[in-house]
Amino acid sequence: MEITDDRTFPAALAALSGVEFPWDYDEKTETPSPGNIDYEPYDEFDSAEETTDWIRAWTGNKELDGDAFRVFGQDGTGGLAALWLVRAGQPLTEQPVAFFGSEGEAGIVATSLGEYLWLLAGGVGPQEAVEFGSGSGVPHDDLRAVAEKHSGVAPRTPAEVLTAARAEFPDFARTVESWCR
Repeated sequence: MEITDDRTFPAALAALSGVEFPWDYDEKTETPSPGNIDYEPYDEFDSAEETTDWIRAWTGNKELDGDAFRVFGQDGTGGLAALWLVRAGQPLTEQPVAFFGSEGEAGIVATSLGEYLWLLAGGVGPQEAVEFGSGSGVPHDDLRAVAEKHSGVAPRTPAEVLTAARAEFPDFARTVESWCR
């Protein structure tokens, strides 16, 4: 498959960098508050070198390079959100969004960047989607505005986004495991 070297940051991702993601932690109970989205958007993709270093460290596989990924955000533990470039000839915005957790979790959280925007609008971040599913979110008005402006798709619920992602890429976790050494 031909992999694009395009590292032009899509407008939709740039719009996310201007949104404050809800995060509150209850010191007494030592738990995050409901409605939190543990997500820190980037202003640009990680470089090719950074992406290669990350995928090699994450998998322990020194034969891999990062060409098939564009890393664009992280959670508070260092888990990463990335576009997975598996659709030959398609633009970055039409590639699925994957999450790689700091403790080895991996999953596709949206079939495209537009779908990902609706996941966030529903109050579910990439880490929450992989670990807790679609029921963990509280809708977020600022993220909905970004999705309405930049998604290019009709509104979706987090459940619809995750169902479509898991249906299209049911073996992603096994694929990632096969890369690990």
